[in-house]
Amino acid sequence: MNQLNEKLFLNHIDEHKGILHKVARMYMHNKEDREDLQQEIIVQLWKSYSKFKGDSAFSTWMYRVSINTAITYFKKDKRRSDRYAYDATYEPEHEPYNTDKEKQLELFYLAAQQLNKIEKALIFYFMEGLSHRDTGTLLGITEGNVRVKLNRTKEKLQNIIKKLDHEF
Repeated sequence: MNQLNEKLFLNHIDEHKGILHKVARMYMHNKEDREDLQQEIIVQLWKSYSKFKGDSAFSTWMYRVSINTAITYFKKDKRRSDRYAYDATYEPEHEPYNTDKEKQLELFYLAAQQLNKIEKALIFYFMEGLSHRDTGTLLGITEGNVRVKLNRTKEKLQNIIKKLDHEF
């Protein structure tokens, strides 16, 4: 790939780096694993960049590659497990969580860690404001199936949050 394409790729990544952070945060609990996943996503984006034809927005394509990479990430690294002992792995971030909003956000991400990989993708796409149709296209399921699975996933997430909230 020539330098112009490389520069364009890096500009796209920089412009949409929030996607990397959100996907990694949704799928990984600790900082090191999030950083590793972000690097893996960037590698996969680079490997498939030549196949990006511009038929969709770069961000839409990046969502698809990022989520697919996150979903298959554990299959490549047998040392990892997507199950954590949350009380043992709680990691304070750089900023103390002293406001209700920050505590709610941390609680949400802890709860999201307990969802399966497809449920995480559904919640992520919902939070990003994607339509049921676009979500279905990205995940390879029907629009109706997205509605049903998303409603069940939201209910499941609420139950997990309630349970976690009682533990804190």
